[in-house]
Amino acid sequence: MEVIIIYVTNPDEEIAKKIASYLLDLKLIACFNIFPVESSYWWNGDIQASGEFVSLLKTRAEYWETIRDEIEKIHPYEVPCILKINIEANEEYRKWIFAETDQNQADEI
Repeated sequence: MEVIIIYVTNPDEEIAKKIASYLLDLKLIACFNIFPVESSYWWNGDIQASGEFVSLLKTRAEYWETIRDEIEKIHPYEVPCILKINIEANEEYRKWIFAETDQNQADEI
């Protein structure tokens, strides 16, 4: 019963909240955090710099592929950054993540 964090970069706060809230409503994630970052990266042969918003999505490891696929369907970037980070959590928090992502309690998927 592993838990993971999924790290996603977004062009703005509104899109970050829209994607994370969508996943939260589906009970695919237990919670999310969103914060602004400054990013520099290679794109089409040039170095780019921009402000972005990162979302940290906390969930079960078994949901990784489903969440990745759902994000790819709705994310506006041509190549979205969607990273799985394996973590260890205190037992109470791990249990909470599993309780809040119980698909048997989701209204619809």
